[in-house]
Amino acid sequence: MSPELISILVLVVVFVIATTRSVNMGALAFAAAFGVGTLVADLDADGIFAGFPGDLFVVLVGVTYLFAIARANGTTDWLVHAAVRLVRGRVALIPWVMFALTGALTAIGAVSPAAVAIVAPIALSFATRYSISPLLMGTMVVHGAQAGGFSPISIYGSIVNGIVEREKLPGSEVGLFLASLVANLLIAAVLFALLGGRKLWARGAVPPEDGGALGKGGTGTGAGSGTGTGTGTGTGTGTSAGTRGTAPAAVAVRPDQETGGAEGTGVRLTPARVATLVALVALVVAVLGFDLDAGLTAVTLAVVLSTAWPDDSRRAVGEIAWSTVLLICGVLTYVGVLEEMGTITWAGEGVGGIGVPLLAAVLLCYIGAIVSAFASSVGIMGALIPLAVPFLAQGEIGAVGMIAALAVSATVVDVSPFSTNGALVLAAAPDVDRDRFFRQLMIYGGIVVAAVPALAWLVLVVPGFG
Repeated sequence: MSPELISILVLVVVFVIATTRSVNMGALAFAAAFGVGTLVADLDADGIFAGFPGDLFVVLVGVTYLFAIARANGTTDWLVHAAVRLVRGRVALIPWVMFALTGALTAIGAVSPAAVAIVAPIALSFATRYSISPLLMGTMVVHGAQAGGFSPISIYGSIVNGIVEREKLPGSEVGLFLASLVANLLIAAVLFALLGGRKLWARGAVPPEDGGALGKGGTGTGAGSGTGTGTGTGTGTGTSAGTRGTAPAAVAVRPDQETGGAEGTGVRLTPARVATLVALVALVVAVLGFDLDAGLTAVTLAVVLSTAWPDDSRRAVGEIAWSTVLLICGVLTYVGVLEEMGTITWAGEGVGGIGVPLLAAVLLCYIGAIVSAFASSVGIMGALIPLAVPFLAQGEIGAVGMIAALAVSATVVDVSPFSTNGALVLAAAPDVDRDRFFRQLMIYGGIVVAAVPALAWLVLVVPGFG
């Protein structure tokens, strides 16, 4: 057996173990990099660590640290309450507010499961209170998270753009963001139409006594449990039968938190929360307006907030998405070993050797979707984009469109109940037949896996963008 085939089989084993056992895929990838690098590729420690993504490490730690401070001091709670008050009793707008809210959270740097963990319990509580389909509300939350997930300052966007830059491929940060945003927005519109949205519009606004209650519920908790490779922050309780994804908890009630009462007063703005909102805006301006590094900027802003309010900082350090950091750094370090021993070129030439580049492209999109439905979306993107480099270098497939298609295919399937986001939605739904809801999510996830990669390939790859 060739060394290249051995290294790919080890990668498959890593995905299988991470999917079926409670082991972080990044830790497995580090172990695999050590074993394959030492025993198969004859690399020393320096050769193995050459693939460690130091720049992405800073981005992941810095952005999630800043967002963890926002969670710790209640800024995200304030954002939730402010967004909910905007509906003014219009039930049909609630799913769209939840979609926009999770999209905004991931767009400014929240890890997708963390954003879903914050919003899903509130959204599903509203679904129960106002007789909204839990499938509609849950999928709107997940697709909202993915809609904002590839902004230039987001976790997913930073990771994919960093990989593209490292592989010296043509890239478009705005194009990647818009591809995911439009894809998830269109899916959400279809879901809204098919799952009762028109009936919600017909209901109009809820009575004034119910409208006041819209200011409540900003601090509900919910979590999913099980095993797998999910990422996010916090810990949680509760179980979700049949799921495979470690589900982080939603925001917990803190002693200093002012929750909304019947008057709908919500969460008050404090100096710490105002400063955090300013910091989040400053991050966006610094990265988009002045082209500063997102990771270093986020760390700097987090340090300023930590110095002013050290209590929040102490809580926030423990909520940095260390599991995501370990996951990404481990997978990309193993990919670095694959590149060092020539596996990437070997595999890419094999895919390109199919003779039909468009066929190879759609196969990669389906591989990303199928694996991601059970394992890590970010992890599979980190592995597939380098695998696509050699056949993209042939110039017959546009790199910008292909990368966007891979990103969309690998993330829209996070509605699967076997993924972290799907497990969170399943666990957060109160007063539902959980087995039936699980089957609904599983069927919907299967439809997404079957349809979206082909559509993404048709719209983004076939025209030859990039």
